[in-house]
Amino acid sequence: MADVLIALGGNVGDARATFQKAIANICGMTQAALLARSSDYATPPWGDEQQARFINACIEIETSLDPHALLFTLHRIEKKFGRDRAKETRWGPRTLDLDLIAYDDVSIQKPELTLPHPRLFERAFVLMPLAEIVPDRLIAGRSIRAALAQLSTQGIQRLTDLC
Repeated sequence: MADVLIALGGNVGDARATFQKAIANICGMTQAALLARSSDYATPPWGDEQQARFINACIEIETSLDPHALLFTLHRIEKKFGRDRAKETRWGPRTLDLDLIAYDDVSIQKPELTLPHPRLFERAFVLMPLAEIVPDRLIAGRSIRAALAQLSTQGIQRLTDLC
């Protein structure tokens, strides 16, 4: 079994409701155990800044799927929730974005999959929810907590839990 970190994001529709359904799909379709789920965070858009704020969260799961099969499944789930990677603008609005952040301590550098996620340490909107659930986890030799301390968290707001 692998210990996996996945980031969720979205700014089209009810992202928080989408996350709840997407997490259930992730666990069901990957036969994974949900180990931890962060709070949801409202975050400024990244890349293309002329769009609505995003909602971001992270989960930690345990799965027996290999990294490529897991990525394929995450893309299927995104598509199920209305994402069309072929027609979207890079860093543009989306219903659901599922990023495979880390898979155990595996390092992969292929065109279709890079692990750990290549922009992880640039993104406070991913590190902040990760710091809530796995602050001391080492990824590429860096702790989540230490990596987050190097970035500005301005504009990131933790949302109250849904009932």
